[in-house]
Amino acid sequence: MFQIEEELKKLPAKPGVYLMHDERDEIIYVGKAISLKNRVRQYFQSSRNKGAKIEQMVTHIARFEYIITDSELEALVLESNLIKEHRPKYNTMLKDDKSYPFIKVTVQEAYPRVLFARRMKKDKNRYFGPYTSGGAVKDVIELVRKLYQVRSCNRNLPRDCGKDRPCLYYHMKQCMGPCTGHADQRAYKENIQKVIRFLNGDFQETIDKLTEKMQKASEEMRFEDAAEARDLIRSIQKIGERQKITAYGEEDRDIIACDMDESLDLREQDAVVQVFFMRDGKLIGRDHFYLRVARGDTRSQVLSSFVKQFYAGTPFIPGEITLQTEIEDADVIEEWLTSRRKQKVRIVVPKKGTKEKLVELAWENARMVLEKDRERIRREEGRTIGAVHEVEDWLGLKGLNRMEAFDISNISGFESVGSMVVYEKGKPKRSDYRKFRIKSVQGPNDYASMEEVLTRRFTHESNGEFDSFSRMPDLLLMDGGRGQVNIALGVLDKLGIRIPVCGMVKDDHHRTRGLYFDNIEIPIDTNSEGFRLITRIQDEAHRFAIEYHRSLRSKEQVHSVLDDIPGIGERRRKALMRRYRSIEGIRDATVEELAETESMNIGSAKQVYEFFHPNK
Repeated sequence: MFQIEEELKKLPAKPGVYLMHDERDEIIYVGKAISLKNRVRQYFQSSRNKGAKIEQMVTHIARFEYIITDSELEALVLESNLIKEHRPKYNTMLKDDKSYPFIKVTVQEAYPRVLFARRMKKDKNRYFGPYTSGGAVKDVIELVRKLYQVRSCNRNLPRDCGKDRPCLYYHMKQCMGPCTGHADQRAYKENIQKVIRFLNGDFQETIDKLTEKMQKASEEMRFEDAAEARDLIRSIQKIGERQKITAYGEEDRDIIACDMDESLDLREQDAVVQVFFMRDGKLIGRDHFYLRVARGDTRSQVLSSFVKQFYAGTPFIPGEITLQTEIEDADVIEEWLTSRRKQKVRIVVPKKGTKEKLVELAWENARMVLEKDRERIRREEGRTIGAVHEVEDWLGLKGLNRMEAFDISNISGFESVGSMVVYEKGKPKRSDYRKFRIKSVQGPNDYASMEEVLTRRFTHESNGEFDSFSRMPDLLLMDGGRGQVNIALGVLDKLGIRIPVCGMVKDDHHRTRGLYFDNIEIPIDTNSEGFRLITRIQDEAHRFAIEYHRSLRSKEQVHSVLDDIPGIGERRRKALMRRYRSIEGIRDATVEELAETESMNIGSAKQVYEFFHPNK
């Protein structure tokens, strides 16, 4: 399906980030490149000495993907974001969680300051960056303080005006001296606006002045002054390498762009929609979708249709959706998304600035996919959809789009749980996966547990028109044979629901053997794509159930008797254990002593005391 040699030929000679995936489709490595074409190829060249770790990693690479950027700087910051988000196995993880610096303008203050910051916060101040050179950031902060006479002190103004002598910067004419109480606040804020324009990229005038100063100092043989001006120019130029990968705010935002290309078919044309996911102001991932659309459909129509379908099926909706072009029904879609999110959702089409550049970058990636990956994506879709058609032929069914598979997991009856995984068009739809903690069954009874899970699934009240439970599957897949199938059919019959039910039967070695349907076991070709699809579904349902069961076991192992006391949460539990060291010490304490503990009050102290002394 993914032929590495063929995909290497398609790599662009552009800067960007590449992501290596293993056979389970997990990201195992993230890297950046000035030229994706040259860098990624090096991993697969046998003549190069790559080192033991990389040699081992290459043996696990099943496929790779890449995101093109406009500069090496953007690639560098995007690489950092993706490593922190996915924590790939073969990347070196920085213990100090290195971050890139920002310039912060404290616009919320009466007399704002220009500061060095390591991360953005939701504090309504203005942030610029991130930048890769901390030294350049400090140089530029120092420069704008000199040019625009903004303060650098930590005094609380205007409260502390006139309480102390002005500092040396005031006497050096590098600060307007608002601490003296004589600075014009309007003039000061005008200077701050000039600083903001400067940091937004309007600094050619400043560079020209520094260049003139450098040349004059050089002619007068004041080479130290000339070198200082030269270094300031270089710092400004580094700051001028603006990048879009981290935005100037911590909003959650999706950026969506589309590229279209007419095919030879007179009825249809190809399109690719690229979605960039920005979370907390950082670009942390992307996804692309290959579409076949009717000839004559406009980009606006394609985007409108995509937005409605995409956000109907995803559990998370960001506060802002940034589109490449206007769509006709934007107001209605905004209202619908707002009702789903329970918070305001805005659809914006930027005309300039960072957001517009991000849309351009998304479009460039969509165009790259359409040009280079069209055939591979078609093959992949043919493989997944073709596998579904094989399953349809085996079962004598038509129109299988959504398949739901169920599994039960327990160890000797301990914490029985159920899992529901969903596949649409042969691909997992993880946003619709669900976990069930068995409530009504005691002990290891898989049949009764499955009956509870299916009853809860098909009687669950939908939270909205597009809740995942509101969509009925076209086929139920049970992890087992006749017994599990009959349980499912019994639940559906009791609820008056008609859905085909199929069992995934395993052999004595726990490998998929066939399908149980309509009271017969259907043998299947183990070399077919349909067989591989059924195996993937069965393994995924089992993995999801085991993973949930493991998480419950780990929680149970750290359970404390204090967790059973009303009003005692994690903070109070830790405070009690720090003071008394043991449960016995807490039990022997008086109400007054308990109330004196950090985070405790008289009410919670009584709850603890009464829990250990119920008869007093």
